[in-house]
Amino acid sequence: MSTSNSTIKGKYDEVAGKVKQAAGEALHNDRMANAGAAQQVKGQAEQAWGSVKEAVQDTRERHQPQAEQKAHDVREKVTSTAQHVKERVQSNTENLRSK
Repeated sequence: MSTSNSTIKGKYDEVAGKVKQAAGEALHNDRMANAGAAQQVKGQAEQAWGSVKEAVQDTRERHQPQAEQKAHDVREKVTSTAQHVKERVQSNTENLRSK
């Protein structure tokens, strides 16, 4: 599993927010404490978004080989069907000509 930049930045913002909140509370500075709490929320949201991005990337990587094989199979089926239709049309055309 890869770690996204959002996850790393989110962890940094969460920790920095905790420090800022603690400092604001120690200094009785509500504005700083509130800013720290807000930064923690921002960091947690960034980490959640990072988790989503990581899950999508991991799922894509895990299913890529099957998707490529399925695409190949579909292309083969389409070209095979087209070949069959062409042969059928040619056969019916020859039948019409011989009547």
